[in-house]
Amino acid sequence: MAKLSDWKNQTEELRRMGVKLPQCDTDTIKATGWEQPRWIHFGAGNLYRAFHAAIAQELADQGKLDRGVVVAETFSPSTLVEVFAPYGYDGLQVIMNADGTLDERVIAVNAGGVFANPQCPEDLARAERYFESPELEMATFTITEKGYGLRDARGELLPYVAAELEAGPEGAASTMGIVCRLLWARYRAGAAPIAMVSTDNFSQNGRRFKEAVLTVARGWFDCGHVDQGFIDYLDDEARVSFPWSMIDRITPNPSPETAAALAEQGWEDLSLMPTDGPAFAGFANTEAAHYLVIEDSFPNGCPELEAAGVIICDRETAERADTMKVTACLNPLHTCLAVFGCLMGYDRIWKEMEDSRLVALVKHLGYDEDLPVVVDPGVIDPRAFIDELVGQRLPNRSLPDAPQRIATDTSQKVGIRFGHTICSYRDRGFDVANLTYIPLAIAGWLRYLLGVDDAGNDFELSPDPLLPELTECVSSLTLGVCDASAIHDAISPILSNAEIFGLDLYEVGLGRKVEHFLAEMLAGPGAVAATIDIYCK
Repeated sequence: MAKLSDWKNQTEELRRMGVKLPQCDTDTIKATGWEQPRWIHFGAGNLYRAFHAAIAQELADQGKLDRGVVVAETFSPSTLVEVFAPYGYDGLQVIMNADGTLDERVIAVNAGGVFANPQCPEDLARAERYFESPELEMATFTITEKGYGLRDARGELLPYVAAELEAGPEGAASTMGIVCRLLWARYRAGAAPIAMVSTDNFSQNGRRFKEAVLTVARGWFDCGHVDQGFIDYLDDEARVSFPWSMIDRITPNPSPETAAALAEQGWEDLSLMPTDGPAFAGFANTEAAHYLVIEDSFPNGCPELEAAGVIICDRETAERADTMKVTACLNPLHTCLAVFGCLMGYDRIWKEMEDSRLVALVKHLGYDEDLPVVVDPGVIDPRAFIDELVGQRLPNRSLPDAPQRIATDTSQKVGIRFGHTICSYRDRGFDVANLTYIPLAIAGWLRYLLGVDDAGNDFELSPDPLLPELTECVSSLTLGVCDASAIHDAISPILSNAEIFGLDLYEVGLGRKVEHFLAEMLAGPGAVAATIDIYCK
C-alpha cells in the first residue's frame, strides 16, 4: 500500500503506479522557502492545491523556482493543521480525464504554512518578517470574492471593518486588514516593491483588490495610524502592483468517487477528512483543462510563470480574457446550472448535462446572449472556449462537481455573471428587454431562494453572506403564489439593488420580465422544468 505521507520512501512503487514524482531537491527547496520565500500564497483551498501548487512544482522541476511556496491563511488555521500538516505540506494532484483515467502527481513544493492572524502572534510575526524582506517577489490569492468584501448590500462598511479602521494595523482582523498590515510592515522596512496577485474568479480582480486595500489604508490614515507615504506606496503600481488576472480550472471538492478510485489503486492514506465546511483530503481532484492569464506587472520580478503554461500579457488582454470567461463563456453557465440543478434534484453537473432541457438552456445563454457582446481577448478564442466547455468539460463524468458547491455565494456573483452582460447590451444601445435567457437564469436564482425544489420538497440552500436578507424578501412566496403584485413586492428590493446586480434591473427594462418568469416557475410542482421547456424548445 502506498502512503502520500511516506512518498519519498516509496518512489519505485509510485512510479509503477504511474504517479509523477518531483524532479527537484524538495528538502532544500522547502527549507530555503521556509526561511524566506519569494512567493507566498493566501488561501489554502483545493484550487491552490490543484493548480497554483502544481505550477510551482512544474517550475521547481524545471529548475526555475529555487524556493518553496509558503501557504498562508487569515481566517482559520484548520486547513493548515488538518489538511497540510499531516502530509508535511505535500499533496497529490489528481486530474480526472473524461475517459475515466486519473493522472496523478505528487506536489512537494510547499515550504510550510502560517496562520497570519492576531490569534496566532508567532505566525503573524513570521508573515510580517517575510513581507519585510525585499526577496519576497509576489503574493497570490485564492480567498474567494467575498474575501475582498468590506461593505454590506447597502454599501456601508461592515461593522467589524469600521472597528478595525478605528483600531489601526494592530487591530486588523479581516483578510484585507491583515494584508494591509503586512504591506505596512513592508513599507516601514524599506518599501520594497511587490506584486499582489488576486487569482480569484471575478472581473477586474486586481482593481477591486487594490481598492479594498486602499480603503483600509485610508481609513487608518484618517484615524492617524499611518502616514501619507504609505498611501502613496500602495497607490504606486511601480512599487505595489495589483495585476488583473483570469483563472479557470474546475476544481470540485475531493469526492468519494475519487477517494475510492485511489484506494483501489493502492493508496492507503487519502480518504476524505471530516470537516464542517468544504471537503478536504490529501489529494485535490481537478480537470485537465486549465487557463491562467495574468497581467505583466511584477515590480520585484517573479518566477518564469510562462514555463508552466501561464499566459502573461498586458492589462487589456488580461481583462478581456477574464471578462470573456467570468461574464459570458463559463461562469454564467455554471451559475445557471447550479441553481437549476439544485431545483431539479441533481447532485452532479455532468448529470445535468444529460438533461436536454438544461443543455439547451445553457447553450442559449452562452451562444445566443453572452457571446454576442464578448470582446475577443486574442489569446483564447471565445467560441472555441464555449465549445470545449459544453462539449467536453461540463459533461465529464469523471468530474464530481456538484451544483450545490457552485451555488455558494451566488449573491456575490450575479452582478458579475449577469449584470455585466446586461450593462454591455445597454451601453451598446441594444434593447435589453429583448433578452430572454439571462433574466430566466436570474428568475431561477430567485426561485432557488425559496429552498423548495421543483418536486415541492425542501432542500438546503448553499452558504451565502446575504442569505438571511434574501430569504426574508422571498419568505411570502410559495408554490402556487402567482399574484403579480405579491411577487413584485417580494423581489423588487432584490432586483432593484445595484449592490447585487451592478444596476437596477427595472431601470433597464428587465425587472418585470424576471417577475413574469418567476411567476411561471411558481405555478406548482414541475413548473420550473415546464418554464424551461417553453423558452428552450
